[in-house]
Amino acid sequence: MTKNKPIDGRAIVYCEGAFNTPNGKTAHGLVRFTYRYEVLGVIDSRYAGQDAGMVLDGKPNGIPVFATLSDAMTKVSKANYLVVGLAPDGGRLPASARATMAEALDYGLHLDSGLHDFLSNDPAIAEKAQQKGLRIRDVRKTPDRDTLHFFSGDIESVDCLKIAVLGTDSAIGKRTTAWLLVHGLRDAGRKAEMIGTGQTGWMQGAKYSMIMDSCINDFVAGEIEHAVVSAYRNESPDVIVIEGQGSLMNPAYPGGFEILAAGRPDFVVLQHAPTRKEYDGFPGYRLHSLEEQINAIKVVSGKDVVAITLNHEGLTDDEIDAACAAVTEETGLPCFDVLARGAEGLVELIAKHCQ
Repeated sequence: MTKNKPIDGRAIVYCEGAFNTPNGKTAHGLVRFTYRYEVLGVIDSRYAGQDAGMVLDGKPNGIPVFATLSDAMTKVSKANYLVVGLAPDGGRLPASARATMAEALDYGLHLDSGLHDFLSNDPAIAEKAQQKGLRIRDVRKTPDRDTLHFFSGDIESVDCLKIAVLGTDSAIGKRTTAWLLVHGLRDAGRKAEMIGTGQTGWMQGAKYSMIMDSCINDFVAGEIEHAVVSAYRNESPDVIVIEGQGSLMNPAYPGGFEILAAGRPDFVVLQHAPTRKEYDGFPGYRLHSLEEQINAIKVVSGKDVVAITLNHEGLTDDEIDAACAAVTEETGLPCFDVLARGAEGLVELIAKHCQ
């Protein structure tokens, strides 16, 4: 996690029953990295007493896991926020979590949530927050239409390198790979900006963000374009990395098409989990092959996939390198597991395309 002063404050992340599962990906992002908060702890009774980094990545990071909010509040100091770290299919808040949200208000914590069940629409929670002078941010709420942007074509003025990190499925690690690429490029002396396109990217403090899930469809393309153009004009970067959403062919989350159409990347990095056979959350829906997905990207955008990045779920550490080699043999493209092996190889590849 960044050592910079957090944008908003100190947070406890609620992830009961979901940490270290695909439904906990928002918590995972915040545990690994965030500019917005200093993360003090995670709530999931299944891992109480353990280090969150060790549970998630096998690397301790000093963020403890607690069984309950009350347990966390007795052991950490000066928390400002309770952040909902759940990311279930459909974005619904479990009924069992509402009592913890109310409890957080009693402790004087602001509430941040990226779910589709808006806490601010719950009369009891909203009234209690108002009485206590506390803030509820439902970051997936649709912005006022007067603030939204329609696609204009301004993105054609962006002449720095644009890379989209797309995925062969949802909940597959696109955002984590995008951040690791941005940080690796910066460490290599390149000016790189991240375009966040989801609630977790916003929660991690991506300076240039839009939340695709919160946007009226007519304005999705314009908001993507506006974020890219703003990053280009304000920061003069060498590289802009656009976080993908969903995938091209997941039946519920086909957000990759909008990234290609509106973000107009020069190249695509494609995140893939070789152990997956069906789309996330949809048994019976076959995951299209890498060949099919790479071809679809080429047909839709005319752009090339320059690398595959591996999600190593279901693999042991000693199986990762062989899995990368198998992907390279299948596709003819370099394959990197940036989470397990570092982003240096991918950074070197992308840097060669910079002007």
